[in-house]
Amino acid sequence: MLRNSLITALFVLSSAACASPGAAAQSLQPGYVDPAPVLEAATRAIGADRIKCVTVKGNGIGGRVGQERYVRPEGDWPRDRLENFVRTIDWREGAMSDEFDRTPGMTPASYKYGMGWLGGTPTQKNLRQFFAVSQGQAWHRDGPTGIPEPVSPEIAEFWELDVWLNPVGFLKAAALPGANPIAAWRWELGESGRDGPTTSPERVSVVSIEVMGRYRVNATINERNLIQRIHTRFPHPVLGDLNIEHEFSDDAYADLGNGMRFPTHWHHHQGYDDNFNVQTIASGHNAFDAYLDNITVNQCGDKIVAPLGLKSQQDPARIVTQQLATGVFLIGGSTHNSVAIELKDHVVIVEAPLNEARSLAVINETMRLFPGKQIRFLINTHQHFDHIGGLRTYAHIGATIITHARNFAFYNRDVVNYIPRMTEPDLVSIMPPTELTEGYSYELVRENYVLTDGERIIRINYVQPLELVEGMLMVYLPNEKLLIQADLVNTHEPLVPGPSNGESVLFNMVRTLNYQVDQIVPIHGMPIAWSTFLADTGLENTSAGVR
Repeated sequence: MLRNSLITALFVLSSAACASPGAAAQSLQPGYVDPAPVLEAATRAIGADRIKCVTVKGNGIGGRVGQERYVRPEGDWPRDRLENFVRTIDWREGAMSDEFDRTPGMTPASYKYGMGWLGGTPTQKNLRQFFAVSQGQAWHRDGPTGIPEPVSPEIAEFWELDVWLNPVGFLKAAALPGANPIAAWRWELGESGRDGPTTSPERVSVVSIEVMGRYRVNATINERNLIQRIHTRFPHPVLGDLNIEHEFSDDAYADLGNGMRFPTHWHHHQGYDDNFNVQTIASGHNAFDAYLDNITVNQCGDKIVAPLGLKSQQDPARIVTQQLATGVFLIGGSTHNSVAIELKDHVVIVEAPLNEARSLAVINETMRLFPGKQIRFLINTHQHFDHIGGLRTYAHIGATIITHARNFAFYNRDVVNYIPRMTEPDLVSIMPPTELTEGYSYELVRENYVLTDGERIIRINYVQPLELVEGMLMVYLPNEKLLIQADLVNTHEPLVPGPSNGESVLFNMVRTLNYQVDQIVPIHGMPIAWSTFLADTGLENTSAGVR
């Protein structure tokens, strides 16, 4: 995390600090260039040394990264309109705030855009949303009078990093102690589809610096000394070193007077721009795009300061266990649950959410509940990113992943793989198991699947048709009359009359399969009686088909 001393040092250093005389004095290897004149020219081109803070306003869109991996022709994430968008960045304080209008009732209140969607948390209830980070603390507010709430440490760190992922921020970060800039050159041909049939490559410089002591951030600077791309990688439990990049075209730089320029069009990727699936199956990438052409510079106003008494984020590895039946336990304590089911000689776990830390906590609790028994299978309900962050953890301990066939290519190629994770290595990266390519790693479900030891029966069913996600599974224990499901029925907030698509689909599935359900066991929230579910949603008197 950036500390006050480092941020203060940024504005004490003169622009000459960008020169990095030590780097210039060293002998450069072939392909590398001196970063000092490149940074100096880029700083002069936009007057970065004269800009202290900026406020930009306009409208944009935000992509729901991880909700879901789309296989439709557009190949991208679902999007939300972000109206009346206002972003303020104060580089003196290492602070940034975003506020905008977004349709209520559709997203978690803690979610801004891009990655960070966290099911099992309060839903956005007001139109106006506020998000901010300052000095390593990050928070959000649902509505103008909403109570400030903290965000997860991972998202707080990403928002702090994002302060520097813009042209002015990058050039200021390059002047910080420890930035250690290096530079290389390359010819850039342009992007197919965006830049047209480009045949004349442009020679560009790529300057790479270290930010916040752990992130290697690269800026592509063109022949007009303008930053056109900023790139880094951020640790993500599903995709590993997640590609993060911002793009700024030449004509997006607005003249603010006194030699100062700042971009009006912001285009932001989280994931690779790989719609043809050349390198990845996860083709979504657009996290944010906005035209912010109402710009105010150096009118900083009140500092962006974390509210007093801002509480700590709930520990995602916290464990609270509830017995549902003999040999069946709900392992909760966080925003997401898992369910442990005992068979004669092994254990089955339903769901591996969030990340490795959460999964290891659930695994340890399962070993305590069933000492000496192997966790043989992990049943995955669906591919939303907040539900699959622990798949690699279970693969590492030798569990076989049971998932729908539609998820296999994505999981096998992008998620549970041998690609090293450099920014935050996990167990698979440090100690890669041979089973990933040579063992029994997956069982694929297309319609129905059964696990049994001759006494306990575990039925697994494909859920369809569903607006929420493709490749969804639910789990039914007929002897115990328990139905385990994710995102169709969530009880962390009260159910309301007028069933959602997921609630209606679940109702129809149960009726079609003639399941006798006493309790619904959600991944988000606590178990609920089937009769209560019917009464609260208004489905209790339904006899005809539900939408």
